[in-house]
Amino acid sequence: MTKRPEISAATQVLAMYEISKALNSCAELAKCLRATLEILASYLHMQRGMVALVQDDGALQTVSAHGLSRQEKDRGRYLKGEGIIGRVLKTGLPVVIPNVAHEPLFLNRTQSRNMGEGRAIAFICVPIKVGRETAGVLSADREADAGQRSTRFEQDIRFLKMVAILIGHAVKHSRAIASERAELLSEKHELETALKVRYSIDNVIGHGKRMQEVFAEVHKVAPGRATVLLRGESGTGKEMIARAIHYLSPRKDKPFVRVNCAALTETLLESELFGHEKGAFTGASQERKGRFESAHGGTLFLDEIGEISPAFQTKLLRVLQEREFERVGGNKSIRVDVRLICATNRDLEAAVTSGTFREDLYYRINVVAIFLPPLRERHEDIPFLVAHCLEKFNRENDRQVRVAPEAMRALLKCNWTGNVRELENCVERSATMAQGDVIELSDLSCQQGRCFSGVLQEGWGTKGPARPLPRVNIHPDGMTAGGTRPAQPPPASERERLIWALEQCGWVQAKAARLLNLTPRQVGYALKKHAIPLRRL
Repeated sequence: MTKRPEISAATQVLAMYEISKALNSCAELAKCLRATLEILASYLHMQRGMVALVQDDGALQTVSAHGLSRQEKDRGRYLKGEGIIGRVLKTGLPVVIPNVAHEPLFLNRTQSRNMGEGRAIAFICVPIKVGRETAGVLSADREADAGQRSTRFEQDIRFLKMVAILIGHAVKHSRAIASERAELLSEKHELETALKVRYSIDNVIGHGKRMQEVFAEVHKVAPGRATVLLRGESGTGKEMIARAIHYLSPRKDKPFVRVNCAALTETLLESELFGHEKGAFTGASQERKGRFESAHGGTLFLDEIGEISPAFQTKLLRVLQEREFERVGGNKSIRVDVRLICATNRDLEAAVTSGTFREDLYYRINVVAIFLPPLRERHEDIPFLVAHCLEKFNRENDRQVRVAPEAMRALLKCNWTGNVRELENCVERSATMAQGDVIELSDLSCQQGRCFSGVLQEGWGTKGPARPLPRVNIHPDGMTAGGTRPAQPPPASERERLIWALEQCGWVQAKAARLLNLTPRQVGYALKKHAIPLRRL
């Protein structure tokens, strides 16, 4: 038999360098171990190598091998204390078998060795430790020399123990990454569950008939793929309804991506939606995915779609028809699977008639339309919305603020031109500025409880006779302070009363507001509500 050559110290150092480099260069542990065993076979002339790690059930399973087929590797499973490998796991001590053919404890479970060949095969097995715990076993076969000295085996054991230390660090690092990944996945699952609860249709406040009809429509359209157009004034909750549709759909585990079309210029909007290639324009230092690509498999919510320019409407129409696009500065077509939900507070039919909105795009996005009622048409929801806003305020500020009955009656009378968004701001301001834990009528942000929808008819409160308007000062020449015709008694109706005040003050809103004891903002709301055109005198 040919005598196996000596392995020099320089060769061992070079092998250790290559092994440490292999274990630190791979992100996947199995690949790192396979590369390590290949280096051992190349530098140290080892015939077979095997790394077995402890599994969740406490048994050893071969995870990487050299010189074994896949079937042989899969058969390499050992219980603690079973055979040579199981004994090393149990004791944590290395073992050397000079000739496996003469060792009854050697199981040859992988069936990769021909025990009757007549050649002596030495088997060296060392523990892989993570701290004080034996996490696995590193084993290797070497063709033994006749009369091989024990010092040679000691040299092999010493070298393999150093390799096992490096493998132990790699196993520890891999476990840490796996644990961190499991925590991140668990956190992601919890956040997704919280989002589903937060944006579920059951979490949208709407106890009245109008909102219940909206909820019924949402449940009907959510399971499908049809494009949805949400119509309604600003602040009515279109984004919450869009999220509810997404989380009730089969796409709930995919991204929900939102874009406010009114907040971006045409150039920025194109780059935002479609992405851009590196060098497509000044400042494009790297390739960037657009929102369409980010929403692949999920839902894309285009808010304020009525604000996009006619030129960009043409580009958007092609994407909606073909479901493919090119990035800015690129020529490669990218196909996406995206469900589209659009929202607008504009009268798109009037925009189509005037030519500012493309008719074909209108029909493309107006597949299923859901109209969200303004808050003034669902006053029965106001107490629940106020309670929700106060609950959020109290939680964030560690307070126990509530609303007095008189203040609640005043809130029920308000016009709420800004809808739910205005109500949220009003409640938060009033709760912040309240002296105690009760929001009184005088604490309301809309001029100490004077809500505009009722003030012109009922004055400050919600019951009793109307508060008389302040006296209008008349000049000696019979003209009012605004320079208009002589003062007359104020009319009874809200609209006529507002026009009367403006005429008395020369159509100056600030003066009319002082005359009616209101704020200019409330007068502006009333002008919009009653569609009263301003006159220039």
